Parts: sequence; structure tokens; C-alpha cells
Amino acid sequence: MQISLVDLERLASKGWQGTSTKPLGHWLLRAGAGFTGRANSVLPLGSPAMQIDDALAEVTAFYREHQLPPLFQVPLDRPDSEIACLEGDLDHRGWSSFNRTWVLVANLEESLQRCPPRPDLPPARFEDTASPAWLGGYLYRGSRLPPSAVQVLENADNVVFASIADNDGQAAVARGVITGGWLGVTALTVDQTRRRGGVGRQLMAELTRWAVQRGAHSAYLQVAAENDAALRLYDTLGYVRHHQYHYRRAPQP
Repeated sequence: MQISLVDLERLASKGWQGTSTKPLGHWLLRAGAGFTGRANSVLPLGSPAMQIDDALAEVTAFYREHQLPPLFQVPLDRPDSEIACLEGDLDHRGWSSFNRTWVLVANLEESLQRCPPRPDLPPARFEDTASPAWLGGYLYRGSRLPPSAVQVLENADNVVFASIADNDGQAAVARGVITGGWLGVTALTVDQTRRRGGVGRQLMAELTRWAVQRGAHSAYLQVAAENDAALRLYDTLGYVRHHQYHYRRAPQP
């Protein structure tokens, strides 16, 4: 399960993509009609192959073309890298930071041992597309989804939309994607009336079994640094902290 920060971020960028992208050296510029930071930000994994001010001008032009504010998703915990130098460059130019996030990883076989099947809960349903029922169960940062969300959600290879429902309706949803033997878990949402009943844990277990059956060996996911409840859940499922990232927003003119 050893994987570098750069390799993991590159892999994760294929599991959650913008609908429009442009490479700039080792930077990836992404736009997705504004739905989620990851699909609408620059992912810098090395040098842009030009001077920083020229690179930032390219970034500004790209996001102006897509009618979006310029944004970076900057991985942290690499003090000796070009990414760390970029942090200093952006800080010096007044780009503000926000939304610090943990990237967690797990061995799938070990995670399965921590979450045996629950016969008292329904099995998960798996679909290739985001159905209206699935979309109705997903809350992004506590809000309903914009129309542009489906394009971003479905824009990946080997993607699946998992859900658990019972006689009372939709209980939980999650999105999974397999890239290079890694399961990426996103969009886990448990209905407010079903929390603390093991439904989220059951859905994670079902999604993990689905991935193992398709040859996946490891998993990653992203959690807001202040989301203590989610971090505790994933800790019990065998997920460990790999690195952090945050966003950098351009200064207002």
C-alpha cells in the first residue's frame, strides 16, 4: 500500500475529474462548471515548465474562459518539493488558503475484516449511472446538487453508484471508482434519520467487497480536516492518514 503523495494525487485526479482539462507542465488545470473544488482547480504535482507569473497568467486565462474563479488544490506535507515552493509563491502573491482536507488510505482486505456483513441491514444496490434516487440521497456539503453535478460524477472509468434502501426509503449512498487497483470512495451520505445505525459502515463494507471482487487492493478517500465524526468512522475501518491538501483562492482585484 506504499504510494507517494504525487502518485496518489495523480491517481485520485482520474477518479474525480473536471469535464474540461488542460496540462501545464506538471500542473493539471480542471474545470467542471463549478461543482466541487477538485473538479475546478489546478492540481500542481511539479513544475509548470515556465516562470511562476507566466504560469499564473495561464491559470487565470483558463478559468476566465470557463467563467470560474482561479483556484489551486495544493497537496501538503512535501517540504522539500516544488509543491512547497509553490505554496510560498502563492502566499507571497496573496492567494488565501481554505478547506484543509485529509487524504486517507486503507488495505481493502484489512478493512473488510473490520466490517463483517450485517444481516439485519439490506445489501447495497450498484448502478453504472447516477439515478434520480441516488442523486436524491447525496448531499454535497449539506446542499442539494446543481445540474452540472451529474457530468462530473459520471466522468470516470470503472465508476459505480452504490446505495442502501429499505421500506422507509433511501438510507445511504456512495460513489466508488477503481483506478490502477485502488478504490476511490466519494459522496458517502447517510440520511439524517439513519445515522448511528450502522448504515454508513454497511455501505462502506459492501463497496469494499465490490472493489475486491474486481481486483482492487487498496482504497483512498478525502475527509475535511474538521470532520471528526467521519475521521473516527474511517479509523475504525482501517483507514490511515496519508497526507493533507488545501485550496488556494486568488486575491480579489
